[in-house]
Amino acid sequence: MENEVQQKKKIFTRYEVFVIAVLAFLQFTIILDFMVLSPLGAQLMLELDITTAQFGWVVSGYAFSAGVAGLLTAGFADKFDRKKLLLFFYTGFIGGTLLCALAPDYDSLLIARIVTGLFGGVIGSISFAIITDLFRMEVRGRVMGFVQMAFATSQVMGIPIGLFLANRLGWHSPFFMIVGLSALVGIAIAIYFRPIDSHLKVQSDRSAFQHLVKIISHPFYTRAFAATTLLATGGFMLMPFGSAFSVHNLGISLGDLPMLYMITGICSMITGPMVGKLTDTLGKYSVFFAGSLLSMLIVVIYCNLGITPLWMVILLNVIMFVGISSRIISSSALMTAVPEPMDRGAFMSVNSSVQQISGGFASVIAGMIVVQTESGVLLHYDTLGYVVLGAMIITVVMMYFINEQVSRKATVMAGAK
Repeated sequence: MENEVQQKKKIFTRYEVFVIAVLAFLQFTIILDFMVLSPLGAQLMLELDITTAQFGWVVSGYAFSAGVAGLLTAGFADKFDRKKLLLFFYTGFIGGTLLCALAPDYDSLLIARIVTGLFGGVIGSISFAIITDLFRMEVRGRVMGFVQMAFATSQVMGIPIGLFLANRLGWHSPFFMIVGLSALVGIAIAIYFRPIDSHLKVQSDRSAFQHLVKIISHPFYTRAFAATTLLATGGFMLMPFGSAFSVHNLGISLGDLPMLYMITGICSMITGPMVGKLTDTLGKYSVFFAGSLLSMLIVVIYCNLGITPLWMVILLNVIMFVGISSRIISSSALMTAVPEPMDRGAFMSVNSSVQQISGGFASVIAGMIVVQTESGVLLHYDTLGYVVLGAMIITVVMMYFINEQVSRKATVMAGAK
Protein backbone atom coordinates (compact mmCIF):
# COMPACT_ATOMS: atom_id res chain seq x y z
CA MET A 1 0.00 0.00 0.00
CA GLU A 2 2.81 2.40 0.90
CA ASN A 3 4.57 1.61 -2.38
CA GLU A 4 1.40 2.44 -4.34
CA VAL A 5 1.05 5.77 -2.54
CA GLN A 6 4.68 6.64 -3.21
CA GLN A 7 4.25 5.73 -6.88
CA LYS A 8 1.21 8.00 -7.20
CA LYS A 9 3.15 10.85 -5.60
CA LYS A 10 5.83 10.47 -8.25
CA ILE A 11 3.25 10.63 -11.03
CA PHE A 12 1.34 13.71 -9.82
CA THR A 13 2.19 16.61 -7.50
CA ARG A 14 -0.32 17.75 -4.87
CA TYR A 15 -1.29 20.75 -6.99
CA GLU A 16 -1.79 18.51 -10.03
CA VAL A 17 -4.05 16.24 -7.97
CA PHE A 18 -6.04 19.31 -6.93
CA VAL A 19 -6.36 20.46 -10.56
CA ILE A 20 -7.56 17.01 -11.63
CA ALA A 21 -10.12 16.95 -8.82
CA VAL A 22 -11.50 20.41 -9.64
CA LEU A 23 -11.64 19.72 -13.38
CA ALA A 24 -13.40 16.42 -12.66
CA PHE A 25 -15.98 18.18 -10.48
CA LEU A 26 -16.37 20.89 -13.11
CA GLN A 27 -16.99 18.23 -15.76
CA PHE A 28 -19.49 16.64 -13.38
CA THR A 29 -21.61 19.79 -13.35
CA ILE A 30 -21.38 20.26 -17.14
CA ILE A 31 -22.23 16.63 -17.92
CA LEU A 32 -24.99 16.51 -15.31
CA ASP A 33 -26.57 19.62 -16.82
CA PHE A 34 -26.80 17.80 -20.15
CA MET A 35 -27.46 14.26 -18.93
CA VAL A 36 -30.22 15.18 -16.49
CA LEU A 37 -32.47 15.90 -19.47
CA SER A 38 -32.40 12.25 -20.55
CA PRO A 39 -33.95 10.75 -17.40
CA LEU A 40 -36.30 13.72 -17.20
CA GLY A 41 -37.43 13.07 -20.77
CA ALA A 42 -40.49 11.02 -19.92
CA GLN A 43 -41.60 13.58 -17.31
CA LEU A 44 -40.91 16.62 -19.51
CA MET A 45 -42.77 15.25 -22.54
CA LEU A 46 -45.78 14.60 -20.29
CA GLU A 47 -45.82 17.83 -18.24
CA LEU A 48 -44.95 20.19 -21.11
CA ASP A 49 -47.13 18.22 -23.56
CA ILE A 50 -44.40 18.01 -26.20
CA THR A 51 -43.53 15.43 -28.86
CA THR A 52 -40.34 13.38 -29.19
CA ALA A 53 -39.23 15.72 -31.99
CA GLN A 54 -39.69 18.78 -29.75
CA PHE A 55 -37.77 17.10 -26.96
CA GLY A 56 -35.03 16.33 -29.48
CA TRP A 57 -34.80 20.07 -30.16
CA VAL A 58 -34.46 20.82 -26.43
CA VAL A 59 -31.45 18.49 -26.33
CA SER A 60 -29.98 19.68 -29.63
CA GLY A 61 -30.58 23.37 -28.86
CA TYR A 62 -27.78 23.15 -26.31
CA ALA A 63 -25.58 21.26 -28.78
CA PHE A 64 -26.06 23.66 -31.70
CA SER A 65 -25.42 26.79 -29.64
CA ALA A 66 -22.38 25.12 -28.05
CA GLY A 67 -21.07 24.33 -31.52
CA VAL A 68 -21.49 27.92 -32.71
CA ALA A 69 -19.80 29.24 -29.55
CA GLY A 70 -16.86 26.89 -30.07
CA LEU A 71 -16.27 28.19 -33.58
CA LEU A 72 -16.65 31.84 -32.55
CA THR A 73 -14.18 31.53 -29.68
CA ALA A 74 -11.64 29.25 -31.40
CA GLY A 75 -9.61 32.13 -32.82
CA PHE A 76 -9.28 33.71 -29.38
CA ALA A 77 -8.82 30.50 -27.36
CA ASP A 78 -5.01 30.68 -27.36
CA LYS A 79 -4.81 34.45 -26.78
CA PHE A 80 -5.78 34.50 -23.09
CA ASP A 81 -4.86 32.96 -19.76
CA ARG A 82 -6.86 29.70 -19.73
CA LYS A 83 -7.89 30.23 -16.10
CA LYS A 84 -9.58 33.55 -16.93
CA LEU A 85 -11.19 32.07 -20.03
CA LEU A 86 -12.51 29.14 -18.00
CA LEU A 87 -14.00 31.40 -15.33
CA PHE A 88 -15.72 33.62 -17.90
CA PHE A 89 -17.49 30.77 -19.66
CA TYR A 90 -18.27 28.88 -16.47
CA THR A 91 -20.00 31.96 -15.05
CA GLY A 92 -22.12 32.16 -18.21
CA PHE A 93 -22.93 28.45 -17.91
CA ILE A 94 -24.19 28.96 -14.34
CA GLY A 95 -26.40 31.82 -15.53
CA GLY A 96 -27.84 29.71 -18.36
CA THR A 97 -28.59 26.82 -16.00
CA LEU A 98 -30.39 29.24 -13.69
CA LEU A 99 -32.58 30.25 -16.63
CA CYS A 100 -33.43 26.56 -17.13
CA ALA A 101 -34.42 26.33 -13.47
CA LEU A 102 -36.74 29.30 -13.88
CA ALA A 103 -38.22 28.30 -17.27
CA PRO A 104 -42.06 28.07 -17.08
CA ASP A 105 -42.76 26.43 -20.48
CA TYR A 106 -41.28 24.72 -23.54
CA ASP A 107 -40.27 27.87 -25.42
CA SER A 108 -38.45 29.42 -22.46
CA LEU A 109 -36.74 26.10 -21.69
CA LEU A 110 -35.52 25.86 -25.28
CA ILE A 111 -34.12 29.41 -25.12
CA ALA A 112 -32.48 28.67 -21.76
CA ARG A 113 -30.82 25.54 -23.19
CA ILE A 114 -29.45 27.62 -26.08
CA VAL A 115 -27.98 30.18 -23.66
CA THR A 116 -26.48 27.43 -21.50
CA GLY A 117 -24.91 25.84 -24.57
CA LEU A 118 -23.31 29.11 -25.68
CA PHE A 119 -21.18 29.03 -22.54
CA GLY A 120 -21.14 25.41 -21.38
CA GLY A 121 -20.13 23.97 -24.73
CA VAL A 122 -16.76 25.74 -24.67
CA ILE A 123 -15.77 24.68 -21.16
CA GLY A 124 -14.84 21.11 -22.05
CA SER A 125 -12.41 22.28 -24.73
CA ILE A 126 -10.76 24.71 -22.30
CA SER A 127 -10.43 21.93 -19.72
CA PHE A 128 -8.78 19.60 -22.25
CA ALA A 129 -6.40 22.39 -23.29
CA ILE A 130 -5.46 22.85 -19.62
CA ILE A 131 -4.84 19.11 -19.26
CA THR A 132 -2.64 19.14 -22.36
CA ASP A 133 -0.69 22.15 -21.04
CA LEU A 134 -0.12 20.75 -17.55
CA PHE A 135 0.30 16.99 -18.06
CA ARG A 136 2.67 15.02 -20.28
CA MET A 137 1.35 12.55 -22.85
CA GLU A 138 2.43 9.49 -20.84
CA VAL A 139 -0.07 10.22 -18.04
CA ARG A 140 -2.94 11.86 -19.91
CA GLY A 141 -4.87 8.60 -20.05
CA ARG A 142 -4.89 8.52 -16.25
CA VAL A 143 -5.93 12.17 -16.08
CA MET A 144 -8.72 11.61 -18.61
CA GLY A 145 -9.80 8.52 -16.70
CA PHE A 146 -10.31 10.54 -13.51
CA VAL A 147 -11.85 13.55 -15.25
CA GLN A 148 -14.23 11.32 -17.23
CA MET A 149 -15.32 9.77 -13.93
CA ALA A 150 -17.58 12.81 -13.86
CA PHE A 151 -19.72 10.99 -16.43
CA ALA A 152 -20.19 8.06 -14.07
CA THR A 153 -20.50 10.22 -10.96
CA SER A 154 -23.35 12.12 -12.58
CA GLN A 155 -25.17 8.79 -12.81
CA VAL A 156 -24.33 7.63 -9.28
CA MET A 157 -25.06 10.87 -7.47
CA GLY A 158 -26.42 13.52 -9.80
CA ILE A 159 -29.06 11.73 -11.83
CA PRO A 160 -30.64 9.73 -8.96
CA ILE A 161 -30.69 12.86 -6.79
CA GLY A 162 -32.00 14.87 -9.73
CA LEU A 163 -34.76 12.34 -10.35
CA PHE A 164 -35.63 12.29 -6.65
CA LEU A 165 -35.87 16.08 -6.56
CA ALA A 166 -37.86 16.14 -9.82
CA ASN A 167 -40.36 13.61 -8.48
CA ARG A 168 -40.76 15.51 -5.20
CA LEU A 169 -40.28 19.17 -6.18
CA GLY A 170 -40.79 19.28 -9.95
CA TRP A 171 -38.48 19.11 -12.97
CA HIS A 172 -37.01 22.58 -12.29
CA SER A 173 -35.32 21.52 -9.05
CA PRO A 174 -32.38 19.53 -10.53
CA PHE A 175 -31.25 22.68 -12.35
CA PHE A 176 -31.27 24.66 -9.08
CA MET A 177 -29.06 21.92 -7.60
CA ILE A 178 -26.59 22.23 -10.49
CA VAL A 179 -26.41 26.01 -10.06
CA GLY A 180 -25.46 25.61 -6.38
CA LEU A 181 -22.76 22.99 -7.06
CA SER A 182 -21.34 24.98 -9.97
CA ALA A 183 -21.01 28.12 -7.86
CA LEU A 184 -18.77 26.24 -5.41
CA VAL A 185 -16.55 24.97 -8.24
CA GLY A 186 -16.25 28.46 -9.70
CA ILE A 187 -15.10 29.85 -6.36
CA ALA A 188 -12.44 27.12 -6.03
CA ILE A 189 -11.07 27.90 -9.50
CA ALA A 190 -11.01 31.65 -8.88
CA ILE A 191 -9.17 31.35 -5.57
CA TYR A 192 -6.80 28.40 -5.95
CA PHE A 193 -5.98 27.91 -9.65
CA ARG A 194 -2.67 29.36 -10.78
CA PRO A 195 -2.47 31.30 -14.05
CA ILE A 196 -2.25 28.98 -17.08
CA ASP A 197 -0.50 31.12 -19.66
CA SER A 198 2.63 29.30 -20.87
CA HIS A 199 1.05 28.95 -24.32
CA LEU A 200 1.08 32.74 -24.69
CA LYS A 201 4.88 32.64 -25.08
CA VAL A 202 4.69 30.72 -28.38
CA GLN A 203 1.84 32.67 -29.97
CA SER A 204 2.26 34.29 -33.38
CA ASP A 205 0.97 37.71 -34.40
CA ARG A 206 -1.83 36.20 -36.48
CA SER A 207 -5.30 37.65 -36.00
CA ALA A 208 -8.02 35.56 -34.41
CA PHE A 209 -9.60 34.95 -37.82
CA GLN A 210 -6.29 33.89 -39.38
CA HIS A 211 -5.67 31.56 -36.45
CA LEU A 212 -9.10 29.97 -36.92
CA VAL A 213 -8.55 29.54 -40.67
CA LYS A 214 -5.23 27.83 -40.00
CA ILE A 215 -6.87 25.37 -37.61
CA ILE A 216 -9.81 24.38 -39.82
CA SER A 217 -7.64 24.09 -42.97
CA HIS A 218 -4.86 21.97 -41.41
CA PRO A 219 -5.14 18.49 -43.08
CA PHE A 220 -4.31 16.50 -39.93
CA TYR A 221 -6.65 18.57 -37.78
CA THR A 222 -9.42 18.16 -40.37
CA ARG A 223 -9.16 14.37 -40.21
CA ALA A 224 -9.38 14.53 -36.42
CA PHE A 225 -12.52 16.71 -36.66
CA ALA A 226 -14.10 14.20 -39.05
CA ALA A 227 -13.49 11.39 -36.56
CA THR A 228 -14.99 13.51 -33.77
CA THR A 229 -18.12 14.02 -35.88
CA LEU A 230 -18.82 10.29 -35.86
CA LEU A 231 -17.69 9.82 -32.25
CA ALA A 232 -20.53 12.08 -31.13
CA THR A 233 -23.21 10.09 -32.95
CA GLY A 234 -23.63 7.27 -30.42
CA GLY A 235 -24.30 9.20 -27.25
CA PHE A 236 -26.40 11.95 -28.79
CA MET A 237 -28.61 9.48 -30.65
CA LEU A 238 -29.31 6.98 -27.89
CA MET A 239 -29.17 9.02 -24.68
CA PRO A 240 -32.01 11.54 -25.19
CA PHE A 241 -34.61 8.78 -25.33
CA GLY A 242 -32.88 6.36 -22.97
CA SER A 243 -35.29 6.81 -20.07
CA ALA A 244 -38.40 6.71 -22.27
CA PHE A 245 -37.12 3.51 -23.96
CA SER A 246 -36.39 1.93 -20.57
CA VAL A 247 -39.84 2.76 -19.19
CA HIS A 248 -42.10 2.16 -22.18
CA ASN A 249 -40.22 -0.52 -24.15
CA LEU A 250 -38.22 -2.44 -21.55
CA GLY A 251 -40.88 -2.25 -18.85
CA ILE A 252 -38.74 -0.52 -16.20
CA SER A 253 -40.79 1.54 -13.73
CA LEU A 254 -40.03 5.22 -13.11
CA GLY A 255 -39.24 4.27 -9.52
CA ASP A 256 -36.52 1.84 -10.66
CA LEU A 257 -34.80 4.34 -12.99
CA PRO A 258 -32.64 5.87 -10.20
CA MET A 259 -31.40 2.39 -9.25
CA LEU A 260 -30.58 1.62 -12.89
CA TYR A 261 -28.53 4.81 -13.30
CA MET A 262 -26.89 4.48 -9.89
CA ILE A 263 -25.64 0.90 -10.32
CA THR A 264 -24.43 1.65 -13.84
CA GLY A 265 -22.66 4.77 -12.59
CA ILE A 266 -20.95 3.01 -9.67
CA CYS A 267 -19.50 0.41 -12.04
CA SER A 268 -18.38 3.16 -14.42
CA MET A 269 -16.69 5.03 -11.54
CA ILE A 270 -14.73 1.90 -10.66
CA THR A 271 -13.71 1.09 -14.22
CA GLY A 272 -12.95 4.70 -15.34
CA PRO A 273 -9.54 5.07 -13.65
CA MET A 274 -8.70 1.48 -14.62
CA VAL A 275 -9.43 2.25 -18.26
CA GLY A 276 -7.32 5.41 -17.97
CA LYS A 277 -4.34 3.44 -16.69
CA LEU A 278 -4.78 0.81 -19.41
CA THR A 279 -4.89 3.61 -21.97
CA ASP A 280 -1.41 4.73 -20.86
CA THR A 281 0.04 1.22 -20.61
CA LEU A 282 -1.54 -0.64 -23.55
CA GLY A 283 -1.92 2.29 -25.91
CA LYS A 284 -4.69 4.76 -26.69
CA TYR A 285 -5.89 3.09 -29.88
CA SER A 286 -5.79 -0.46 -28.49
CA VAL A 287 -8.20 0.52 -25.69
CA PHE A 288 -10.37 2.50 -28.13
CA PHE A 289 -10.61 -0.52 -30.45
CA ALA A 290 -11.57 -2.89 -27.63
CA GLY A 291 -14.13 -0.44 -26.23
CA SER A 292 -15.65 0.02 -29.68
CA LEU A 293 -16.10 -3.71 -30.24
CA LEU A 294 -17.77 -4.09 -26.85
CA SER A 295 -20.04 -1.08 -27.47
CA MET A 296 -21.09 -2.27 -30.91
CA LEU A 297 -22.11 -5.68 -29.61
CA ILE A 298 -24.18 -4.35 -26.71
CA VAL A 299 -25.82 -1.54 -28.71
CA VAL A 300 -27.23 -3.99 -31.24
CA ILE A 301 -28.54 -6.27 -28.47
CA TYR A 302 -29.92 -3.46 -26.30
CA CYS A 303 -31.76 -1.57 -29.03
CA ASN A 304 -33.65 -4.71 -30.11
CA LEU A 305 -34.92 -5.64 -26.64
CA GLY A 306 -38.56 -5.86 -25.59
CA ILE A 307 -39.88 -6.28 -22.04
CA THR A 308 -36.76 -7.23 -20.05
CA PRO A 309 -36.07 -8.08 -16.39
CA LEU A 310 -34.50 -5.23 -14.41
CA TRP A 311 -31.35 -7.20 -13.59
CA MET A 312 -30.66 -7.86 -17.27
CA VAL A 313 -31.21 -4.21 -18.22
CA ILE A 314 -28.77 -3.18 -15.47
CA LEU A 315 -26.17 -5.72 -16.64
CA LEU A 316 -26.39 -4.61 -20.28
CA ASN A 317 -26.22 -0.94 -19.28
CA VAL A 318 -23.11 -1.57 -17.19
CA ILE A 319 -21.34 -3.38 -20.03
CA MET A 320 -22.40 -0.75 -22.58
CA PHE A 321 -21.15 2.14 -20.44
CA VAL A 322 -17.81 0.40 -19.85
CA GLY A 323 -17.41 0.23 -23.61
CA ILE A 324 -18.53 3.84 -24.13
CA SER A 325 -16.25 5.19 -21.37
CA SER A 326 -13.33 3.25 -22.87
CA ARG A 327 -13.98 5.01 -26.18
CA ILE A 328 -14.31 8.43 -24.55
CA ILE A 329 -11.22 8.20 -22.33
CA SER A 330 -8.90 6.72 -24.95
CA SER A 331 -10.04 8.98 -27.80
CA SER A 332 -9.81 12.10 -25.61
CA ALA A 333 -6.27 11.21 -24.58
CA LEU A 334 -5.29 10.51 -28.20
CA MET A 335 -6.80 13.78 -29.47
CA THR A 336 -4.67 15.83 -27.06
CA ALA A 337 -1.59 14.70 -29.03
CA VAL A 338 -2.92 16.01 -32.35
CA PRO A 339 -2.44 19.83 -32.07
CA GLU A 340 0.81 21.78 -31.82
CA PRO A 341 1.33 23.68 -28.51
CA MET A 342 0.39 27.05 -30.04
CA ASP A 343 -2.84 25.60 -31.48
CA ARG A 344 -4.17 23.63 -28.50
CA GLY A 345 -6.88 25.98 -27.35
CA ALA A 346 -8.19 26.68 -30.84
CA PHE A 347 -8.04 23.02 -31.87
CA MET A 348 -9.92 21.93 -28.73
CA SER A 349 -12.55 24.64 -29.29
CA VAL A 350 -13.17 23.63 -32.90
CA ASN A 351 -13.11 19.94 -31.94
CA SER A 352 -15.68 20.58 -29.21
CA SER A 353 -17.74 22.65 -31.63
CA VAL A 354 -17.73 19.87 -34.22
CA GLN A 355 -18.73 17.39 -31.52
CA GLN A 356 -21.61 19.52 -30.31
CA ILE A 357 -22.96 20.40 -33.77
CA SER A 358 -22.77 16.82 -35.05
CA GLY A 359 -24.34 15.64 -31.80
CA GLY A 360 -27.10 18.19 -32.25
CA PHE A 361 -27.89 16.91 -35.72
CA ALA A 362 -27.79 13.36 -34.34
CA SER A 363 -30.38 14.29 -31.69
CA VAL A 364 -32.66 15.91 -34.26
CA ILE A 365 -32.36 12.91 -36.60
CA ALA A 366 -33.03 10.56 -33.67
CA GLY A 367 -36.14 12.55 -32.83
CA MET A 368 -37.33 12.14 -36.41
CA ILE A 369 -36.58 8.41 -36.55
CA VAL A 370 -38.12 7.51 -33.21
CA VAL A 371 -41.90 7.66 -33.00
CA GLN A 372 -43.84 7.44 -29.75
CA THR A 373 -47.17 5.66 -29.90
CA GLU A 374 -50.22 6.63 -27.83
CA SER A 375 -49.29 3.96 -25.28
CA GLY A 376 -45.81 5.50 -24.92
CA VAL A 377 -43.87 2.74 -26.69
CA LEU A 378 -41.01 4.00 -28.88
CA LEU A 379 -40.85 2.64 -32.42
CA HIS A 380 -37.71 2.34 -34.60
CA TYR A 381 -35.26 2.45 -31.69
CA ASP A 382 -33.56 -0.55 -33.29
CA THR A 383 -32.89 1.60 -36.37
CA LEU A 384 -30.96 4.01 -34.16
CA GLY A 385 -28.86 1.11 -32.95
CA TYR A 386 -27.87 0.15 -36.49
CA VAL A 387 -27.01 3.75 -37.38
CA VAL A 388 -24.79 3.98 -34.30
CA LEU A 389 -23.18 0.66 -35.21
CA GLY A 390 -22.27 1.95 -38.68
CA ALA A 391 -20.81 5.15 -37.24
CA MET A 392 -18.68 3.19 -34.77
CA ILE A 393 -17.23 0.94 -37.49
CA ILE A 394 -16.18 3.92 -39.61
CA THR A 395 -14.74 5.71 -36.56
CA VAL A 396 -12.55 2.73 -35.66
CA VAL A 397 -10.93 2.95 -39.10
CA MET A 398 -10.49 6.73 -38.94
CA MET A 399 -8.96 6.64 -35.46
CA TYR A 400 -6.46 4.01 -36.64
CA PHE A 401 -4.95 6.46 -39.15
CA ILE A 402 -4.99 9.30 -36.62
CA ASN A 403 -3.12 7.10 -34.15
CA GLU A 404 -0.57 6.19 -36.83
CA GLN A 405 0.14 9.84 -37.58
CA VAL A 406 0.38 10.71 -33.88
CA SER A 407 2.92 7.89 -33.45
CA ARG A 408 4.99 9.12 -36.41
CA LYS A 409 4.89 12.65 -35.01
CA ALA A 410 6.09 11.42 -31.59
CA THR A 411 8.93 9.45 -33.24
CA VAL A 412 10.11 12.51 -35.19
CA MET A 413 10.04 14.70 -32.06
CA ALA A 414 11.96 12.08 -30.08
CA GLY A 415 14.61 11.89 -32.82
CA ALA A 416 14.92 15.67 -32.89
CA LYS A 417 15.80 15.69 -29.20
